[in-house]
Amino acid sequence: MKFEHLIEINDPLNPLIDSLSHEQLWRGLVLRAESPMLFVPHLDECAITARDETGFSRSLRYGELRIEDRVLLSPQQQVRYEVAAQKDISPSSLVMTIETPTPDTLWVRFQYDDGHDAAADAANAMYDDFRRSAYQESDIDTIRILRELAAQGRLDGLLN
Repeated sequence: MKFEHLIEINDPLNPLIDSLSHEQLWRGLVLRAESPMLFVPHLDECAITARDETGFSRSLRYGELRIEDRVLLSPQQQVRYEVAAQKDISPSSLVMTIETPTPDTLWVRFQYDDGHDAAADAANAMYDDFRRSAYQESDIDTIRILRELAAQGRLDGLLN
């Protein structure tokens, strides 16, 4: 399943939405990768196991399930999560890209790829519809939490 959607962050025509700066949004997306338990209620544990100039590796625990992944950072632009094949888990990815189509607007594009081919996608169509909806709701929650953290001043000055 390949799935993508956009969430608008700043809309200059909607005064009811508090604007985030590009830097606050970037800091928030990195915070989501480094401290996912703030964003994922059913995650039991997250440990960063290694860091380098391009990102970091993590170990995530959901009950008895452990997942190892890699987070790649393209500063101020993109956070990429890559899960390699492990046990019963196929390779997959999530890419969050900051887009600025105009100087006053800010968006995040979320792109999911579960690594399955078209035949598997056809067989899992009903399940994939549920997953798309769950992913979109999770991403909306991510942005809601980022807005709350920004309003509290917690996304100011965290990163250089």
